[in-house]
Amino acid sequence: SILKGQIRQDVYAAGITGYINKIHEFNGFFHMSGGTSTSTTTGIANMRKNSFRWHSIDNNHDTTFSKSTSIDRSNKEKDAQKNDYSSDEGDSSLKNVLSTSSTETKTSSTETKTSSISVSLSSSPTSVTKNILSQRENLPVTFADVSRASVVIKGGIKRTTCEKSYFLSELIGANVFLKTEFRQFTGSFKERGARNALLHHLREQGEEEFKSTGAIAASAGNHALALAYHGMLLGVPVTVVMPKVAPIAKVDKCRKFGARIIIEGAHIGESKEFAEILAEKESLTYINGYDDPPILSGAGTMGIEMIDDVPCVDAVVVPVGGAGLIAGVACAVKTLKPDVKVYGVEPQFCASYTAALKAGKPVPTKVTPTIADGLAVPVVGPHAFEVARHYVDDVVLCSEKQISIAVLRLIENEKMVVEGGGASGLAALLPGGALDKPHLKGKNIIVPLCGGNIDTTVLGRVIDRGLAADNRLCKLSAVVSDRPGGIAKLTTLMSEHGASIKDIYHERAWLQANVDQVQVRCVIELQGKEHMEELHTVLLEAGYPITWQVLDDTG
Repeated sequence: SILKGQIRQDVYAAGITGYINKIHEFNGFFHMSGGTSTSTTTGIANMRKNSFRWHSIDNNHDTTFSKSTSIDRSNKEKDAQKNDYSSDEGDSSLKNVLSTSSTETKTSSTETKTSSISVSLSSSPTSVTKNILSQRENLPVTFADVSRASVVIKGGIKRTTCEKSYFLSELIGANVFLKTEFRQFTGSFKERGARNALLHHLREQGEEEFKSTGAIAASAGNHALALAYHGMLLGVPVTVVMPKVAPIAKVDKCRKFGARIIIEGAHIGESKEFAEILAEKESLTYINGYDDPPILSGAGTMGIEMIDDVPCVDAVVVPVGGAGLIAGVACAVKTLKPDVKVYGVEPQFCASYTAALKAGKPVPTKVTPTIADGLAVPVVGPHAFEVARHYVDDVVLCSEKQISIAVLRLIENEKMVVEGGGASGLAALLPGGALDKPHLKGKNIIVPLCGGNIDTTVLGRVIDRGLAADNRLCKLSAVVSDRPGGIAKLTTLMSEHGASIKDIYHERAWLQANVDQVQVRCVIELQGKEHMEELHTVLLEAGYPITWQVLDDTG
C-alpha cells in the first residue's frame, strides 16, 4: 500500500532523500529506470517525461510502476533475472543498489559526454556502455555506497540548507545557491565522512572489538574535530595526531571531545607517518580524512541533498584538496542528474589534483602556505582520484587574492564566516575568476561552503587582504615638504576626497632627494577601484609624486 500510494509519485515531487528513506523503511534499496530520449539515455534526468521503475531488492521482490505505460510482469521478471539484483546473505539491503553507465553522443561537430543511470539492461548495451558500466561498478565508491551512507548518518548530522543568494547571484550573473556545510556542529562537512567511517568499522569489526581498540587519524583541523566529536557520540576512543602548527583552539576542542591528542611532526605529512606507525603498533584503525571509501561515501551524501533541494541545478562547484569531497559529490550528482556539470576548484599554491590529472595518477606536489590551508594536501588520495576522474568535468585554479575576496563577499553580503578552503568554490565564480565564463551565466549553480573553522587572527588578515584586493584598502607613498604643515596639506587633500587614513608614517634617512623633503607612506581606506583612481589623479594634479602598491593576481 505504501508503494502504490507514495512511490508512484514523481521523484522530484517528494525529493530524492525522501525516497531513499522510504525504501530504507522497507529494509530494501532500489533501482531506478529512466526512459530513453531521442539522442541519449539520460536516466533520472528524464524521469519527469518517461516511465521509470522501482525495484525493491529485499527478498528479491520486484515492484514496477509506470507513469505512462503498463509493463508486462513476465518482462519485469526477465529483467530482474538478467540484472541479478539478488544480494548476499545477511546484507541484502545494502549491496548492488544502483549501476551507472555512460554514453557518448555527438551533436553537430561537438562531442559531449553524458553520464546516465542504467536502469534495466533488457536490451543489449553497446560494447562502449558495457565497458564504462564495468569501470563505474568497480570504482572504490559507487552511488550505492553514497545512498547507504545517507541513511546511516542521517540521525547524527545536520541537514544543512541550500538557499539562493540574492547578492551573489546579482554579482556573478547566475542563480547561486549556497550549501551551508560550515554550520555542522564542528564547523565542516567532514562530519559526514567521519560518522559514516566510524559506523562502518563498528559494523565490520563489531562494536565490542572496535570500541576496545579505537580509531586514529592525522589532521590539523576539520577531520580531527569531526572524528573526535562523533567518536565521543558513538563511544569509540579516538586518537588524533596533530602537527606542531595546528591551531591551539582546534587542539583544545578535540581534547574537550575526549580525544587523545598527540602533537607530532612539523607538518601534516610527518603527522600522518607517525599516526600510521602508531596505528600498527597499538592495533588502531587508521581513518584517512580524504581517501577512505567510507569517508568519500559520507561526503557524497551532500550531493544527494543538493539535488533534492535544487532539482533544477545546472552546475556544482566544489573545492578540491585531497579530492574526497568532490569524488563523493560528483558520484552522487552525476548519477542522479547526468547533465549537471561538476567543477573542481583548488588553490594555485597547492594544485595536487591538477598535477594528478597531468600525470594520470596521484603525484607529490609542491605546497606553498595558502589561505586555503584546509585544501593544502600535497598528494590527492588514490581512491578519491580514481572516483573523481570518472565524473568531474573540469578543475580550475584560484589565487590567494580571489579567495580573500570570496571570504570578504560572504561576510559582507551573507553574514557568513567561512574559511579560505570553504570559500574557494565561490572564488572561481566571482568576476575575474576561472569560472567567470559566458556558458555559466544565467545557470543554476550550487556552491558548497564546506568549512568555517578559521582562526580569529587569520580571519583579520584575510579580511585585510580581501579589502586590499578589492582596492578598498590601499597603500601609497608620497614625497612632501619636511616643513611644518607639509604632511597636513597631504592628509587634508585626501580627507577632502573621502579617503580615510588607517596608518601613516614618514622617513627621512632613506629618501634620496632634497634634505628638506620627507617620504610619507600611508595605508588608506577607500570605496573601491574608481575611488582609488580618482584620488590618484587628484594627488598627481596637486604635484605629489605618488607610488601605489597594488596586489597582483597571485595575491
